[in-house]
Amino acid sequence: MRETVQLHVGSIEEMGKRFTGAWHRLERGKALKETHLTFFSLEAMMSTLSPKRLELLKRVHQHPANTVAELAKTLGRDYKRVHEDVSALSHAGLIVRDENGIMAPYDSVQAIVSLDA
Repeated sequence: MRETVQLHVGSIEEMGKRFTGAWHRLERGKALKETHLTFFSLEAMMSTLSPKRLELLKRVHQHPANTVAELAKTLGRDYKRVHEDVSALSHAGLIVRDENGIMAPYDSVQAIVSLDA
């Protein structure tokens, strides 16, 4: 099954509405399998998903890495920059880094920008 993460640019209120809506759907017995991440500004989302970080995210999704050093070598990039990128993507919830290595669990990323915020 393909798993998509939905990225939102919006407010805490919008994030709360998504949570409440999901809660009500669960109460009605509807199964939910969705993941949402919220950025509070377009600038924050764009800096987190820079072209280099998107390249890294795609690479890690296709070929999980054991270490940042291995990933930096594979990408032909500086270790320090790759470490910063892995940390930022991990902090955002787009990369999982644990004792099994570095991996990207989502098959696709869908960005949604609210014009009401």
